[in-house]
Amino acid sequence: MEEVALRLKELLFPSITDIAVLSVDVSIEKVRVDAHCMADGAVCPVCGVWSNRVHGSYLRFPADVPSGGRCVVLQLRVCRFACGNLGCTRRTFVEQVPGLTRRHGQRTEWLRSTLASVGLALAGRAGARIAHVLGVSVSRSTVLRLADALPEPEVAAPRVVGVDECATRKGRHYGTVLVDMESHRPIDLLPDREASSLAAWLAERPGVEVICRDRAPFFAEGASAGAPQAVQVADRWHLWHNLSEAAERAVAQHRRCLRSLAPATSEPEPASPSAGRRRTPRTNAPSPPTPRRPTPHSSP
Repeated sequence: MEEVALRLKELLFPSITDIAVLSVDVSIEKVRVDAHCMADGAVCPVCGVWSNRVHGSYLRFPADVPSGGRCVVLQLRVCRFACGNLGCTRRTFVEQVPGLTRRHGQRTEWLRSTLASVGLALAGRAGARIAHVLGVSVSRSTVLRLADALPEPEVAAPRVVGVDECATRKGRHYGTVLVDMESHRPIDLLPDREASSLAAWLAERPGVEVICRDRAPFFAEGASAGAPQAVQVADRWHLWHNLSEAAERAVAQHRRCLRSLAPATSEPEPASPSAGRRRTPRTNAPSPPTPRRPTPHSSP
């Protein structure tokens, strides 16, 4: 029996220590794993003092990654410890298993990371549908919330920065988007498009060498104040956009000149509306005589 429990522990929780699997109950729709923590104590999350004074225990039921099309529920018994620091605001606290549980968590860390990856790839509605196919019942809001809770990835110091405006609410509220032009990935999003905000952001990154921006005056002022050492260039899209607008204005202003240069063409005469009608041919045959009504005669 101990060998079976060890094999189950290695299979279900290969990288987690201080946890023992007692039994596994398999039904048609669900797999329930009974386990408990084996740690002697835990660290208080507030003051950081180690404590092994057991105050009590209770069961937690976090959901895990599905197995064989069945949902997996972990029945985990955890201990509640009393904090030994008299000056701490927390009297008791519950132990957390690193890599498995977190405070107020209803899912294991493995399932959280799986749903977050699905949310990053497919967003809310499609992610919820794929999760349901995989055996996890979750809403689109939960998928988006798990993806939004992921830590921000570490971004290397950019050398070439693209600056442009973006609409958080079109026609009413605009911000500033900053893009790494070498990797073509967004770096940051500023809440407004003021020159002071851009200057403060560039001042914190002295390694910026080139700033690719549009011709907005507030972006030019912010780039000059925040990164005077950087070379300011116009990006390709704005160059073509400005050129097309200038060409359109020039054509609109000289429309009369273009009309006078156009050769005069003879317009065809409009066809009469009766041209397409079919006429009935006339004949020269005489019309039949009209019969006359006889007049009554008087008697002699």
